[in-house]
Amino acid sequence: MKTFPILAAAALALSLAGPARALTAPPQVPPGQPAPVAHPYDAPAAAHDAVDAAVRKAHQSGRRLLIDFGGNWCPDCRMLAGVMQLAPVQGWITQNFVPVSVNVDHLNANMDIAKRYGVVIKAVPTVLIVTPDGKLLNPDGTLTLGNARTMSSQAVVDLLGKWDARS
Repeated sequence: MKTFPILAAAALALSLAGPARALTAPPQVPPGQPAPVAHPYDAPAAAHDAVDAAVRKAHQSGRRLLIDFGGNWCPDCRMLAGVMQLAPVQGWITQNFVPVSVNVDHLNANMDIAKRYGVVIKAVPTVLIVTPDGKLLNPDGTLTLGNARTMSSQAVVDLLGKWDARS
């Protein structure tokens, strides 16, 4: 049997890099606005453990992190959660991301989590798309979903897809 050392080395490098990740296009979302979610965020104290678990899962799966910073008092945060819970969107998010929600209370809790990625939260919702190795893919758009109440569901999903396609 003949071996090809260069091909074997390449295969080993790919296997060590983690699972391959195939980008999928954002789904088409039915027209109309979803119902906002009343309490989309767990207690602020749960955030660090949830983010750490999501980071581990992202490393294992090769999917990107979708970190949603917000508060249960925030109408745009609740609307964003409603969009993400639409059936076609929820399936797409699960396939492409490891989602995790972080309760920042009234911008006085868990701010250090965003700082890990070089982001200072000034308003919510703030959404970060992060590669499994910790690279922030949307540094220019972290506040873009701050007007989720006025955006169509499709616009929200298309924006997440645009950020996900970056490398």
